[in-house]
Amino acid sequence: MNNQTETEHVECLIIGSGPAGYTAAIYAARADLKPVLYTGMEAGGQLTQTTDVENFPGYPTGITGPEMMEDFRKQAERFGTDIRFGYVSSVDFSSLPHKVVVDEIKTITADTVIISTGATAKWLGLPSEQQYNGFGVSACAVCDGFFFRGQDVAIVGAGDTAAEEATYLAKLCRKVYMLVRRDEFRASKAMVHRVMNTPNIEVIYNTETTEIIGDGKNVTGVKVKNNQTGADAVIEVTGFFVAIGHKPNTDIFRGQLDMDETGYLITQAGTTKTNIEGVFAAGDVQDHYYRQAVTAAGSGCMAALDAERYLAAKKDAVVA
Repeated sequence: MNNQTETEHVECLIIGSGPAGYTAAIYAARADLKPVLYTGMEAGGQLTQTTDVENFPGYPTGITGPEMMEDFRKQAERFGTDIRFGYVSSVDFSSLPHKVVVDEIKTITADTVIISTGATAKWLGLPSEQQYNGFGVSACAVCDGFFFRGQDVAIVGAGDTAAEEATYLAKLCRKVYMLVRRDEFRASKAMVHRVMNTPNIEVIYNTETTEIIGDGKNVTGVKVKNNQTGADAVIEVTGFFVAIGHKPNTDIFRGQLDMDETGYLITQAGTTKTNIEGVFAAGDVQDHYYRQAVTAAGSGCMAALDAERYLAAKKDAVVA
């Protein structure tokens, strides 16, 4: 840390800028908590990587992810949120007020902290995967399956999420190819049973994706290799879904906040409260089950209300 270190105190600090962070900011600002929000390196979060959003209430004709996040940002700013571009490099939740270091040089002390740093989809790491991301390649079947009604698609993954998303896609798509790297699923028996009993899902074992094929605009197929025989094949599909998991963006909170084995923050049932007083978590950083923009926004609202009530109770205790 250099000699330029600044220190600032805020009542409510929000870390992260997706639907959860911006919604928390809207509610916190309206409650006069004067929130300061740091966007992180990807202002707007995962939705900035999404081309079309058609399932968020209030947008009857749909909207692009970046446009929707811009609307959220403007609404948060309208009520007085101080939105800053920057990333949180370390935190110290061992005493009150909480200490947060931004960009490794600025220290902020905060009475309440709302964490909405989200999660990042795991990808296969193919150049063609990123080339067609949003143009046939997706990491969210529930978000994007609708665009592939009546078409043939492929999904890669072998866990519960992959099995669940495959059966979801099967209701919309003509054919779903499920590409499994090993000779068995990692999913629970109940989910495997559901996949096997869905007639338009074809499971292809011992298969690895080597390339997403497209016409320069959209996906037209997927090139695969059998890792037992070495045989190559091309499957004609218009959609390719990656369901190999998400990584919550929680590394800087390790050792301070309770997490599950994957790294998702654990909150008290029915609240956004973490194990640390005055620290709240909202959105995908604590939700590996729903992972939708609308549920993230809802939990952002909860976090702001929890923070407001926490501060009110503290003030009442001082007065008493």
